[in-house]
Amino acid sequence: MTYSPSIAGLELGGTKCVAILGTGPDDVRARETVPTTDPATTLAALEKILDGWRFDALGIAAFGPLDLDPRSPDYGSVSATPKPGWSGTDLTRRLAARYGKPLAIQTDVVGAALAEQRWGAARGLSSHCYITVGTGVGVGLIAGDRPVQGVAHGEAGHMRVRRAPGDDFAGACPFHGDCVEGLISGPALARRFCRPPRELPDGGDEWDLFVHDLAGLLHNLVVTAAPERIAIGGGVMAPRERLFPKLRAALAASIAAYGSLAPYAEQLDSRLGPPGLGTMAGPLGALAVGLDALDKAGG
Repeated sequence: MTYSPSIAGLELGGTKCVAILGTGPDDVRARETVPTTDPATTLAALEKILDGWRFDALGIAAFGPLDLDPRSPDYGSVSATPKPGWSGTDLTRRLAARYGKPLAIQTDVVGAALAEQRWGAARGLSSHCYITVGTGVGVGLIAGDRPVQGVAHGEAGHMRVRRAPGDDFAGACPFHGDCVEGLISGPALARRFCRPPRELPDGGDEWDLFVHDLAGLLHNLVVTAAPERIAIGGGVMAPRERLFPKLRAALAASIAAYGSLAPYAEQLDSRLGPPGLGTMAGPLGALAVGLDALDKAGG
């Protein structure tokens, strides 16, 4: 009988956390969700789930910012975050000590990008990215088959973009005001338009501003890295795939047939779209991180 390893994954999001057990999209043996509240309550609930599972490795794909420098004494911890109470929370040492299994951690967006590369719309691609637009805005960028990371992981969701004419919203990011996250995340949209995104009319001008600001982020990503594919998911974007034609048009206009990117702008129907794994990209990202941990451990 061929031995099949079992991977546990934890996807920690701004509003909910998902615990998943399996090896991929065709082998999900269990999946449970808990609300993201304070760290002690949330992690205890996740540990209670993990305690009932048998697994060979654990992958964590978490909202950030995270300390991902292996040389840092705070490796695997949440850095300064607008999520109340989570700054400085350790996500790795307690779980490694509790379960004694190979463990790896990545940002939730890089995890989703790795899942897209293993099983989704980025299979066979060496450069691509996954963008989430939900409680926050994050970008997981893969180049040369590896996550792009310097002394810290990137925070492209906090880049600044040119504002739409007449748009004077100050932004909702507590650190940067009107960065992209401060303009188009779920909480930013709720503050900007005085109601949550799900209550905004489908054809409203609010979404034109959303497209303008997100297209600015896309322009900067394309002129910097020209990823072979860009997937956009998350709680705000997932129900609104109808916005992709407008995003493609805005991005093509912004690229403006420039040089080597002119063919790119003509190929956006295939290059820019939803994740191939749909709303499962995030949870499966935690499994992908766990599989990487097992591979590195020689499992």
